[in-house]
Amino acid sequence: MTEGVKTIMYPVTDLAETLYGKLVGVEPYMDEAYYVGFKVEGKDFGLDPHGHSKGMTGPVAYWHVDDIEQRLETLLDAGAEAHRGVRDVGGGKLLTSVKDTDGNVIGLIQSP
Repeated sequence: MTEGVKTIMYPVTDLAETLYGKLVGVEPYMDEAYYVGFKVEGKDFGLDPHGHSKGMTGPVAYWHVDDIEQRLETLLDAGAEAHRGVRDVGGGKLLTSVKDTDGNVIGLIQSP
Protein backbone atom coordinates (compact mmCIF):
# COMPACT_ATOMS: atom_id res chain seq x y z
CA MET A 1 0.00 0.00 0.00
CA THR A 2 1.24 3.50 -0.80
CA GLU A 3 0.51 6.26 1.67
CA GLY A 4 1.45 9.02 -0.75
CA VAL A 5 4.17 11.63 -0.88
CA LYS A 6 4.99 12.80 2.63
CA THR A 7 8.69 13.61 2.27
CA ILE A 8 10.52 15.98 -0.06
CA MET A 9 14.28 16.16 0.18
CA TYR A 10 16.45 18.95 -1.18
CA PRO A 11 20.16 18.55 -1.93
CA VAL A 12 22.02 21.53 -0.45
CA THR A 13 25.64 22.56 -0.27
CA ASP A 14 25.15 24.47 2.97
CA LEU A 15 22.90 23.51 5.85
CA ALA A 16 22.10 27.13 6.66
CA GLU A 17 18.44 26.26 7.12
CA THR A 18 17.48 29.87 7.70
CA LEU A 19 16.07 30.24 4.18
CA TYR A 20 13.98 27.08 4.43
CA GLY A 21 12.95 27.91 7.99
CA LYS A 22 11.64 31.25 6.76
CA LEU A 23 9.90 29.52 3.84
CA VAL A 24 8.04 26.96 5.95
CA GLY A 25 7.66 29.15 9.04
CA VAL A 26 8.75 26.56 11.63
CA GLU A 27 11.90 25.53 13.44
CA PRO A 28 13.53 22.25 12.33
CA TYR A 29 12.54 19.13 14.29
CA MET A 30 15.95 17.68 13.43
CA ASP A 31 19.11 19.72 12.99
CA GLU A 32 22.17 17.53 12.47
CA ALA A 33 25.29 17.84 10.30
CA TYR A 34 23.89 15.15 7.96
CA TYR A 35 20.24 16.28 7.76
CA VAL A 36 17.92 19.13 8.69
CA GLY A 37 14.21 18.33 8.72
CA PHE A 38 11.06 20.42 8.99
CA LYS A 39 7.51 19.14 9.60
CA VAL A 40 4.77 21.14 7.90
CA GLU A 41 1.15 19.98 7.75
CA GLY A 42 2.11 16.33 8.09
CA LYS A 43 4.84 16.53 5.47
CA ASP A 44 8.59 16.31 5.98
CA PHE A 45 10.86 18.79 4.17
CA GLY A 46 14.49 17.71 4.43
CA LEU A 47 17.84 19.23 3.57
CA ASP A 48 20.60 16.77 2.60
CA PRO A 49 24.12 18.23 2.47
CA HIS A 50 25.35 15.07 0.72
CA GLY A 51 22.54 14.97 -1.83
CA HIS A 52 24.59 16.19 -4.77
CA SER A 53 27.26 13.54 -4.18
CA LYS A 54 24.45 10.95 -4.13
CA GLY A 55 23.32 12.01 -7.60
CA MET A 56 20.50 14.35 -6.57
CA THR A 57 20.12 17.17 -9.09
CA GLY A 58 17.07 18.73 -7.45
CA PRO A 59 14.34 17.99 -4.91
CA VAL A 60 13.14 14.38 -4.69
CA ALA A 61 9.64 13.44 -3.59
CA TYR A 62 9.54 10.26 -1.51
CA TRP A 63 6.48 8.00 -1.66
CA HIS A 64 5.80 6.28 1.66
CA VAL A 65 5.22 2.56 1.16
CA ASP A 66 4.66 -0.48 3.38
CA ASP A 67 7.05 -2.84 1.52
CA ILE A 68 9.95 -1.02 -0.11
CA GLU A 69 11.54 -4.13 -1.66
CA GLN A 70 8.28 -5.18 -3.33
CA ARG A 71 7.53 -1.67 -4.59
CA LEU A 72 11.09 -1.28 -5.90
CA GLU A 73 10.80 -4.54 -7.82
CA THR A 74 7.43 -3.45 -9.25
CA LEU A 75 8.92 -0.17 -10.51
CA LEU A 76 11.98 -1.88 -12.01
CA ASP A 77 9.72 -4.41 -13.77
CA ALA A 78 7.71 -1.49 -15.16
CA GLY A 79 10.81 0.02 -16.79
CA ALA A 80 12.32 2.20 -14.08
CA GLU A 81 16.12 2.38 -13.81
CA ALA A 82 17.81 1.66 -10.49
CA HIS A 83 19.22 4.86 -8.99
CA ARG A 84 20.08 4.23 -5.32
CA GLY A 85 19.79 0.88 -3.59
CA VAL A 86 17.74 0.29 -0.48
CA ARG A 87 19.56 1.61 2.56
CA ASP A 88 18.81 2.06 6.24
CA VAL A 89 19.19 5.75 7.12
CA GLY A 90 18.75 5.18 10.84
CA GLY A 91 16.20 3.71 13.17
CA GLY A 92 15.07 1.16 10.61
CA LYS A 93 13.86 3.79 8.13
CA LEU A 94 14.61 2.56 4.59
CA LEU A 95 15.13 4.72 1.48
CA THR A 96 15.66 3.91 -2.18
CA SER A 97 15.16 5.67 -5.49
CA VAL A 98 14.72 4.92 -9.19
CA LYS A 99 14.64 6.99 -12.35
CA ASP A 100 11.71 7.00 -14.75
CA THR A 101 12.24 6.87 -18.52
CA ASP A 102 12.67 10.66 -18.61
CA GLY A 103 15.37 10.63 -15.92
CA ASN A 104 13.14 11.93 -13.12
CA VAL A 105 14.02 10.52 -9.71
CA ILE A 106 11.26 8.76 -7.75
CA GLY A 107 12.00 8.16 -4.08
CA LEU A 108 10.54 5.45 -1.85
CA ILE A 109 10.59 5.43 1.93
CA GLN A 110 9.52 2.75 4.40
CA SER A 111 9.19 3.59 8.08
CA PRO A 112 9.90 0.90 10.68
